[in-house]
Amino acid sequence: MITVQLRQTEGMQFVATADSGHQVILDTSREKGGQDSGPRPMELLLIALAGCTAMDVVAILKKFRQKYDRFEIQVSGERRETHPRVYTRIELLYRFEASGELREDRVRRAIELSRHQFCSASAMLEKVAEITARYEIHTPTGVVEGVVD
Repeated sequence: MITVQLRQTEGMQFVATADSGHQVILDTSREKGGQDSGPRPMELLLIALAGCTAMDVVAILKKFRQKYDRFEIQVSGERRETHPRVYTRIELLYRFEASGELREDRVRRAIELSRHQFCSASAMLEKVAEITARYEIHTPTGVVEGVVD
C-alpha cells in the first residue's frame, strides 16, 4: 500500500508528502484563492502519466541498446466542460534527439510496451479518457514522425 499525506499550509496551498519522504506543493490560481505557488491537482495527473511512461520508455530503450541525446514528453489533456471535469482526451508526444542512429522500430516498440503493458498511470487514465501517442525522432538527417496505437 502507498500512502501520501496532504497538509494545508495557507489558503488553497497544500504540501503533499509521499512515503518516500519527497514533497510536492499544490496550489491554485490567485483568482481561485491560491498563491499560484505550485501545480494544480489535474496538472499533476498529467505529470504523473508523463513520468510513468517516460521511465518505462527509458528503461526499455536501454535494454534495446538504443542511444539518444535528449528525450522529452509533452502531454496535452482535454477536460469535460461539466463537473466532475475529468480528462476525456489525452495526447502524448514523445520527442527524441539523436546524433547517431536511433531505430524507429525500437522507439515505437518501447512506447507500445509502456502504454499497453507497463505504465499503471496510463492503464488507469484509459478508463476515462481516450489516450493517443505520437513520436518524433530528430536526427542530423531529418525528422521521423509516427503514431503509436
